[in-house]
Amino acid sequence: MRAVVQRVTQASVEAEGLVVGEIGNGLLVFVGVGREDTPVVESSAVTEAAPSDVLPGGAAPSDDPPVGAAPDATVPGATVAVALADKVANLRIFPDLEGKANLSLLEVGGSALVISQFTLYADCRRGRRPSFSKAADPAPAEALVEEFRLALERLGLKTAAGRFGAHMTVSLVNDGPYTILLDSEVLSGPRSGRGATAAAAGGARPGSPAAPEGD
Repeated sequence: MRAVVQRVTQASVEAEGLVVGEIGNGLLVFVGVGREDTPVVESSAVTEAAPSDVLPGGAAPSDDPPVGAAPDATVPGATVAVALADKVANLRIFPDLEGKANLSLLEVGGSALVISQFTLYADCRRGRRPSFSKAADPAPAEALVEEFRLALERLGLKTAAGRFGAHMTVSLVNDGPYTILLDSEVLSGPRSGRGATAAAAGGARPGSPAAPEGD
């Protein structure tokens, strides 16, 4: 799954001329589901036909879910949605009393507006027309986006949502601006960079203290 997370002072989404979701201070989260986020399950809900360039299905990671936000066992691939929700809810990107980005959405009591965004899986490497073949099929994608939202609520957050599959218009006031891209595949993989290289080589660089783990 992928998410574009924006810190906002307010955000709203309309569908068919009606406001279907709105929040004040908090996070606007565009969520996309990839074909490898959901296991292939033989059921009418998952195998329902859909336009090939809108959203196809795949296999899910098996990481244990974060404590306090157990996934819905009836939703294929729910674990990845729960893990992403836990990351979003605990990102320390809100200012503390000293103005430093040191507080999470949970700590400031903010809300989350969750909007499905399959175009996060656009492949623009060839030609001029984006390909969406790496995005999940509509049925499993909708289930995982909803599981992501419900996981946020189970963590104690208030949420609002767009309307899956509808043409929507989104209004927001980005505070900062502050925008972060999250990818569950990257988050579940090994850390990269100089620190990871040093660790793989057997320790930190000579004469330098070991880098602390992030929280």
